[in-house]
Amino acid sequence: MSALENRFSDDERQGLYRAIRERRDVRSQFLSDPVPPDVLARLLQAAHHAPSVGFMQPWDFIVIESLEVRRAVKAIFQQENRKASENYAGDQAALYRGLKLEGILESPLNLCITCDRRRGGAHVLGRNSIVETDLFSTCLAVQNLWLAARAEGIGIGWVSILDQEQLTKVLQLPDGVYPVAYLCLGYVSEFLPRPELEAKGWRSRLPLQKLVHGDQWGQALENGLLESMLMNEQDTR
Repeated sequence: MSALENRFSDDERQGLYRAIRERRDVRSQFLSDPVPPDVLARLLQAAHHAPSVGFMQPWDFIVIESLEVRRAVKAIFQQENRKASENYAGDQAALYRGLKLEGILESPLNLCITCDRRRGGAHVLGRNSIVETDLFSTCLAVQNLWLAARAEGIGIGWVSILDQEQLTKVLQLPDGVYPVAYLCLGYVSEFLPRPELEAKGWRSRLPLQKLVHGDQWGQALENGLLESMLMNEQDTR
């Protein structure tokens, strides 16, 4: 099979790149419509097909519909968010307090993706030097899920302002299982044209050409055409 035969069609490629460009961390736009079981199954299948070091597949998926559980998680968020707000002062503190940083109760479904750090045994192929590759692999499952969700018209919000020990207790995770990503899922009224933190002035997207190095850190690219294309890159958000 030739290299061209391995490529997706133009429409397929455009769909993939569209999902990447239009993926958003959703917090404020959730609708109450339930996520159908067949759609959720497709999203979980996409996540489960992520690459993993040593094919250890360290992830598990906790589907959370219980209001009681979600209220307990919301309480953890509120506690940690108060602590986080103390990191800022002045206008930045006011901006932080005005940000919507979770949709735990507004979304129809929550999902926790965990990493079983024991999976595969004591010696996992490829994990000898970098033990954290199991966590990295789980993050790839999160990304697979996120892109598939965008293709299905479903928004996802990652709630990172949580105490992991308290979350572990609420979800009754066994020893050795770490909660990597607590996610809010649901159909949304819209996908914002720009990331919400960018639109509200928290941070701007960094220019890609300043993040690409040649051979060693801080060195210019030798490929002038690539450098020119990166410099002329147009933001297609």
